[in-house]
Amino acid sequence: MDYDLTGPEPVAGLLLLRGEEARELRSAAHETKLRHVGGKVYLRGLIEYSNQCRKNCYYCGIRRGNAKVNRYQLGREEVLQAAAFAHKAGFGSIVLQGGERQDEAFVREIEELISAIMESSRGELGITLSLGEQNPGTYARWKKAGALRYLLRIETSSEELYARLHPRDHSFQARLDCLRALRDEGYQVGSGIMIGLPFQMPVQIARDLLFLKDLDVDMVGMGPYVEHAQTPLWDFRHEIPSRQERYELSLNAWAVLRLLMPDINIASTTAIGSLSPQGREEALRVAANVIMPNLTPYAARKEYFLYEHKICIEESQEDSRENIEKIIRAAGCEPGYFAQGNSLHFAARK
Repeated sequence: MDYDLTGPEPVAGLLLLRGEEARELRSAAHETKLRHVGGKVYLRGLIEYSNQCRKNCYYCGIRRGNAKVNRYQLGREEVLQAAAFAHKAGFGSIVLQGGERQDEAFVREIEELISAIMESSRGELGITLSLGEQNPGTYARWKKAGALRYLLRIETSSEELYARLHPRDHSFQARLDCLRALRDEGYQVGSGIMIGLPFQMPVQIARDLLFLKDLDVDMVGMGPYVEHAQTPLWDFRHEIPSRQERYELSLNAWAVLRLLMPDINIASTTAIGSLSPQGREEALRVAANVIMPNLTPYAARKEYFLYEHKICIEESQEDSRENIEKIIRAAGCEPGYFAQGNSLHFAARK
């Protein structure tokens, strides 16, 4: 079936499909995925490096203003051990994720970690960073050290909604400038959105998906908004869609995005699993071709608490690998072991 993807209104209509019509949409996305990126799912071992953050986003559990957070930063050996596990386990890549800092000590620590991981894995591990807004010089240093990809979620393409989700010192334009700087530096660039926010209408989600296409991203990490009691947005929890509605909206959004951008990498994110035990599996079945088993040391993992009901906090690294493989195979896919799974969209543009 051909779907109208030409503007926000028809796309919003697709997001609202339910029942058999939704199944047909998701099936079309699945077939598109198989034709363009195949049936393999690439693994990115997630290392949550630090929950120290200079930002104060109203939706995030590790926001600077949350005094109840026990702050941590992993030691060098903890990061290298997790990366070594990923390499030995056959994960083609790792993701080094953390709260945003811009001080020179932090920039240098990340630079040195990237170099050490590249050396210890003989350049075989792909490195994705998700460390917030930085200046172009920092992005250049990290790229030179060996990072391949960078994920910087826009969260919403609406400047008005962005302003309701962030304090005044957070700039939508600065976010866009960083995404462009990453592209200029030669990264595989990723972004993403939250689905089911307070104050957000389906047509806005549709605009977000079209925005990602216009931005010509190489990879996307998006998923449902999941509330957190220690954030200002908690006060508006009664204005968000139900958990089931956010789940349905998210799966349809994944399907539409795969139809809009057939050859990008799309991640099955942890947040969808927080709404349904089958969430990550279903995202893979519909459109996703990347998944991120959590390799963060247990003691720190419970402190990287972005939202309520976060899953995988109790798993060991070995359990995480085993459970992820079960999810991939249950979705009818094949684990892409010992492969970086770089974006075909990026390769085609280059």
